[in-house]
Amino acid sequence: MFAAYFDQFNIVRLITIQAFWGDWLVTFTNSSMMMGLAVTIFWLLLKGDKLIPNRWQSVMELIHLNIRFVVHDNLGKTGQKYFPFVLCLFLFIVLLNILGLFPYVFTPTAHIIVTFGLSLSIIIGVTLLGFLTWKIDFLSILMPGGAPLVLAPFLVIIETISYVARAISLGVRLAANIIAGHLLFAIISGFTFNIMSNGLVVLSFFPMLIMIFITLLEMAVAVIQAYVFCLLTAIYLGETVALH
Repeated sequence: MFAAYFDQFNIVRLITIQAFWGDWLVTFTNSSMMMGLAVTIFWLLLKGDKLIPNRWQSVMELIHLNIRFVVHDNLGKTGQKYFPFVLCLFLFIVLLNILGLFPYVFTPTAHIIVTFGLSLSIIIGVTLLGFLTWKIDFLSILMPGGAPLVLAPFLVIIETISYVARAISLGVRLAANIIAGHLLFAIISGFTFNIMSNGLVVLSFFPMLIMIFITLLEMAVAVIQAYVFCLLTAIYLGETVALH
């Protein structure tokens, strides 16, 4: 029974094509389909250019304004060049999270390999940009200012582990929250369906109220987790703008 709850996380091959070189296979999965759909949707949403905005354009302008504040607060005026990246990252993640709330829709952000791939790519990019900007001085982030030299070896090891752990924590945090919400919703909805199928319609009223509350909660979590992911990304990118 519990195994059935995890069926929603299964990756299904939709199209498999033989590549033109070697024995490679190009596979198009439900995860690839959802990512392509998310990119298509936010590309269409970003096309609003009306002087008097409609509802969708008003929402996009609100998102645009809030993400710009996030970038400005953490990166300053110099870091505004990273704004398009942070905005696209937020829209991509939040659309995947929200689309995953629809029935029979696969959620790529519920897979740690997807979220870890995003977080690892960001940390690698931050590290490369840091070295390109500050050269060898970028390593100073591993040594807190004003710390005694006697503690330097220990502090460098601790800060190095902490820096590497960012790639894990950034991705695992997103995936864990999405997985927990989807499993909770699946369990309670299955429980409610069993009650209703047994003719206990009155008793199913309370579980249905809980499902409505969880649905609203999951919508909030979908937006908040995307916002937190982008906020931490902006904070990490701040080390390429100013060393602390």
